[in-house]
Amino acid sequence: MDDRKDLNMNPAPGEQTPWQPDRSVASNPWPHPPMATAIGRGLLGRCPACGKTHIFNSFLKVTAECRNCGAPLGLAQADDAPPYFTILITGHIVVPLMFMVDRWSEPPLWIMSAIFLPLTFFLALALLQPIKGGTVGLMLTLNMLKSDPNET
Repeated sequence: MDDRKDLNMNPAPGEQTPWQPDRSVASNPWPHPPMATAIGRGLLGRCPACGKTHIFNSFLKVTAECRNCGAPLGLAQADDAPPYFTILITGHIVVPLMFMVDRWSEPPLWIMSAIFLPLTFFLALALLQPIKGGTVGLMLTLNMLKSDPNET
């Protein structure tokens, strides 16, 4: 006779049932707006949860916690996503413009550089903070937060 346990994990009569982890998710204490609302608030530089306070301490430094609702904004590590999306959007704006201007009038290279280098720089600079705010809003909505605040 085979002494192996049943492979489908059904307990035999008189045996205890195997331990199962608690898979219930505790609700967070801060407000939970719809995803589009949270991203929109982040794009505007406001707290994605409540929309009442600023999300940034300085140009790209996210506050540790919302002063109004207590949402842990500093635990949303956006990392490389905002620069990636900024480069993607800036490139999709600047490159077609360069092709159109070159096709219409064929200006000299120094004029193209004088127009499109500053345009690229200032467009990327203007988009970086709103995109980071929107990314933090998305991460807060999806609960993609660091588990350990002391972790780097």
